[in-house]
Amino acid sequence: MEYTQLGRSGLSVSRLMLGTMNFGPEASEEDSHAIMDRAHEHGINFFDTANTYGRSVSEGHTEEIIGRWFARGGGRREKTVLATKLYGQMGDWPNQGRLSAHNIRHAADASLRRLRTDYLDLYQMHHVDRNTPWEEIWEAFSVLRQQGKVLYFGSSNFAGWHLAQAQEAARARHFLGLVSEQSLYNLMSRWVELEVLPAARHYGIGLIPWSPLYGGLLGGVLRKQQEGGTSRSDSGRAAQSLKAHRDKIEAYEKLGADLGADPADVALAWLLHQEGVTAPIIGPRTMTQLDGSLRAVELKLEADVLARLDELFPPPGPHGVKPAPEAYAW
Repeated sequence: MEYTQLGRSGLSVSRLMLGTMNFGPEASEEDSHAIMDRAHEHGINFFDTANTYGRSVSEGHTEEIIGRWFARGGGRREKTVLATKLYGQMGDWPNQGRLSAHNIRHAADASLRRLRTDYLDLYQMHHVDRNTPWEEIWEAFSVLRQQGKVLYFGSSNFAGWHLAQAQEAARARHFLGLVSEQSLYNLMSRWVELEVLPAARHYGIGLIPWSPLYGGLLGGVLRKQQEGGTSRSDSGRAAQSLKAHRDKIEAYEKLGADLGADPADVALAWLLHQEGVTAPIIGPRTMTQLDGSLRAVELKLEADVLARLDELFPPPGPHGVKPAPEAYAW
């Protein structure tokens, strides 16, 4: 496994981040524990969860699964850079969601109890809260840090100007601010290249792409269909996207075949080649899926392959221009 620093912090994290959204709803607790053990065997030390994950089973269910895994000992907690998130509504009563100082305090304590740990390595805002001032947010976060409950803070689904807003407010308080941003980013959805990724690079914020396989469309969906298998891309919005982009996906899978690489590995490797990307989130439901993801770290894409991927999945803006404002202005 390769490692890098998380943003401008001194924290070393693996180039793949283990996502746990499937733990509980899709993977049993026993399988989830086995997947986390295998992740450590592979050198993956960066785990992501959220207080809302597993809510189809019960509130905080996924965090509880992880907490019981930590409780098994064996250095599991000490070896893990643990990230969780808050924002989503965790009950029917007021102030059980979003980013008020009230909810930040109670949500952090609840996650710590479920995760059976006394600190979080990375505490992430799952979404921007337009109704809570940054002064209140950073004050509440600074208290958590002073108490030793949280070491670093991150964001998710922020626009570029939200990152700037957050960092300048933190700077005014002489506070470290954000070290990471989780964004939707993959070959088929490259909007973050307009402003989010440039802002993250400027402020030393590590980008953590979620949905790197675009709901399975970049994971060899056509090959799986030919082999008689099923995937999440066989129904709903994913099936509509596949129908609209079938020619592009066919060419993409052929490119992977020519390279002798699995399409999913190409998608992950492409993200790892992008400046500013820390670690794509992989969300395995099985041990086989986890083991397969490791190949992406070793896959090096040559310039001609990267150029071909740009042809198939062009960045936003004309003529391959990525950042704003050149992407839409002179």
